[in-house]
Amino acid sequence: MVAPEPQKNIPSSTAHPHKSRTGFNRLLHAFGYSLQGLVAGWDEKAFRLEACLAIVLIPLAFFVGQHWTEVALLAGAVLLVLITELLNSGIEAAIDRIGPELHDFSKRAKDMGSAAVLLSLVLCAAIWVAALYQRFI
Repeated sequence: MVAPEPQKNIPSSTAHPHKSRTGFNRLLHAFGYSLQGLVAGWDEKAFRLEACLAIVLIPLAFFVGQHWTEVALLAGAVLLVLITELLNSGIEAAIDRIGPELHDFSKRAKDMGSAAVLLSLVLCAAIWVAALYQRFI
């Protein structure tokens, strides 16, 4: 018996309407969703605090860094913290969407997201301490 061939590129009635966008229209909508993600991130206390620090540290990177690579490393470390925090918040939101009951897998996912934020903060702090030491001491 021959298995039927899978149908290709046939949108189903349950397909998400945004998936059919292409080209610049898709890019424009994706940018809008990214901005909505930043707005949603702003509702998180930790992200707000880290974003406020970024507003100070990223311009400061241009003063502390003596070469473009140093500036990029200092600013990039700060941005990495923000990126990691947004991903952690996304993980937490997805877990909370599943349900409020305690579960070992939910705790594990949230703890691992939190650990990722911690590691990004440690990396950022180490880069900034090394750069400040080299620049001023």
